This record gives sequence, structure tokens and C-alpha cells, in this order.
Amino acid sequence: MGEEGVIVVVREFDHEKDLLGVEDVERRCEVGSSGKVSLFTDLLGDPICRVRHSPAFLMLVAEMGTEEKEIVGMIRGCIKTVTCGKKLSRKGKNSHQNSAKPVPVYTKVAYILGLRVSPSHRRMGIGLKLVSRMEEWLIENGAEYSYIATDSDNLGSIRLFTYKCGYSKFRTPSILVNPVFAHRVSVSHRVNIIKLTVSDAECLYRRRFSTTEFFPRDIDSVLNNKLSLGTFLAVPVGFAWKGSDRFMSAPPESWAVISVWNCKDVFKLEIRGASSVKRMLAKTTRIVDRALPWLRLPSIPELFRPFGLHFLYGLGGEGPHAVKMMKALCWFAHNLAKERGCGVVATEVSSREPLRLGVPYWRTLSCDEDLWCIKRLGEDYSDGSVGDWTKSPPGLSIFVDPREF
Repeated sequence: MGEEGVIVVVREFDHEKDLLGVEDVERRCEVGSSGKVSLFTDLLGDPICRVRHSPAFLMLVAEMGTEEKEIVGMIRGCIKTVTCGKKLSRKGKNSHQNSAKPVPVYTKVAYILGLRVSPSHRRMGIGLKLVSRMEEWLIENGAEYSYIATDSDNLGSIRLFTYKCGYSKFRTPSILVNPVFAHRVSVSHRVNIIKLTVSDAECLYRRRFSTTEFFPRDIDSVLNNKLSLGTFLAVPVGFAWKGSDRFMSAPPESWAVISVWNCKDVFKLEIRGASSVKRMLAKTTRIVDRALPWLRLPSIPELFRPFGLHFLYGLGGEGPHAVKMMKALCWFAHNLAKERGCGVVATEVSSREPLRLGVPYWRTLSCDEDLWCIKRLGEDYSDGSVGDWTKSPPGLSIFVDPREF
């Protein structure tokens, strides 16, 4: 029930019936208050775009009214199987105890995102009703944990999930965003960048990063997705690539790897509410950059019109020069984004990730602390030697699934 006995019905999203109503709620929620700078997201007519590439997903809408029905809220959720950050040792038949290798411990986890309630219908329990109904579906489909991501200063969202829905603060990764300049950037001549085949990329990720927290068991589906533009490996110049097996057995002293996801074909972003002075300053930097490209001026792209982005995921590497290798990969990704007409390149990494030092970013466009909250959906699971994931300490790295960015 809603205010004054008005019935609020939560049901599955129907694209033909609900698209215009959903877009209206999104618009009212994201434009922000008058006179303030805000980030608007255009989902290109596909409200499920950020979850539809996951193994299982659902979108719900909250509808109010009897005769003239109105969409007043929505929520999205998806389910996948990931590494929960715990590692168990396993020995081979002829192995000694000290040569046991850690193996991933997988769990079925849900991700809730895109919770919206129309500003005119807040404080009526609609958000709580949407979350509760979504969690019912998650439990029915076997999810053991559920997590959400929100801005650390979004007090309304944090209050709803932590105080009313039983979530606890879990991880605080950083979203690092770098603009795409009008000029190409130089990549170190000491670094050779190799585009891996999907099979080689999968082999590398499974053998080196499968125990990283939130690593998806279906990494092959991610890498084979049409939105994945490739996996790129940085190695010293002169290192001969002879396949993933040879690389695993005898890697170079230092190396780094990233994969690139094309968000531009999923949604567009736009900064609204910026003053005419800021717009003119940004335009001036682009004009100077085009006229005098040799200056390598860090120009501000056209962010006040719809722009696309590329997302970097699966960051990893080893060795004393891995940070430099990562920087070379990020500049390579910048040039790829420029060729494809993107406005920014973004990634999300653990706040403790050593390789973040090699990721170029602008602080004004980035988020130092993206808060992830988590909840255990049931208490009837056998903990065994794994324990309760919600109480585990953070590791150095975290795997951010591009399908949900």
C-alpha cells in the first residue's frame, strides 16, 4: 500500500508498456537539483542493458494507481558465480605440502543496481518494497549473497540498505576516470603490447587471477562477449610470445594485462548543469590541442553532450616494473578509445591495488570511494572452512565485472 491507501504493485518490467514511464523516472532522478552539475545516463532505449549480459537477470517496476497507472520506481538485479576471496590449498598426487596451490572458492552472488524511486514518491516505502521483492527472486534462484554499489555520500541509499535491508559496508574500491584527449598519447617504446586470443586470455586469467575476490567463474562468457574489445598484455620489448602455456611456465620479469569493454554501445553519459565559463574553458583546451598537437595539452573532451566510454577490467600484473607496464597499457587503451570516439576511459580497482599507481586519471572525474555493501541472503549454508564472506577482510585486488559497470 502507498500513501492514503493507494496501491503500489511491484511486477516484472514490460518493455512495450513500461519503457516511457521508466525513462521518465530515470530522467527525474538523475538530472539533479537546478543549478547543480549532474551526470545523466542515456540507456539508449534498453533499461536492462547493464544486467542483460549476466547469466540470470531481472528488472522490476513499482506501479501506482488504479485507472491511470504510473511507474514510480524500478530496480534491477543479476546473479552470477564468483570467487568469494577465500582460498583452499590443494595438493597434486605427487606434491609436497609446501607446493600446494590455492584454488578458488566459488559462491553464487547477486548484484542489485539501478534502484530508482520518483522524487515525488519517496519516503513511502517503495524502495524497500522493490528491494524485498528482488531479494525474494534472488533467493529463489539460489543466490547466497547480495551486494550493491553506491556513492559513499549517497546517504539515502546507504540508510535504506544498511538500516532497513540488513546490508553491511563491505568494500570501498575506487573508480578512476581519465578523459580522452584530442591527441594520441605516446606509449613507452620499451614495452611491447600483444593482443591475446580469447583462449589465451581465459587461460591467463584462470591460472593467475581466479582466486581474486569477485572473479567470475564464467570469465569465458565475459571475454567472448561482443562488447569485449580484447585483452592486451604488456611485456618488455624483445620478449617472444609463444602462447599462454609457455608464458605461464616462463614469464618475463615484469608484465601487465588489461581487457577493454565497450560501454559506448550500451549507454551514453552527459554532464549537465555546468556553467558557461566551464564549458568555454573546456572548449578552449580542445581548440588549442587541435591547433598545437605537439604541446600534448591535456584537453577536456566534449562531456557536455552525450559521450561514450571504454571500461578497463581484469587489471593484473607482476614484477618490479608492472606499474610502468600498466601505465603503457592504459595509454594504449586511451588511443583505442580515441579511435572509437569515446570521451573517457574508466576502471574500478581496490583501494589497496598496487597497480592503481599505473592508472592515469583525473581526480575531478573520479570517485575515490565507491561503497559496496553486502548481505547474506540465508543462514542455512554450511560454512565449512570458508566462513561468512561478509565478515572477511579485503584483499589487495578485486575483480570488477564489466557487465555491471
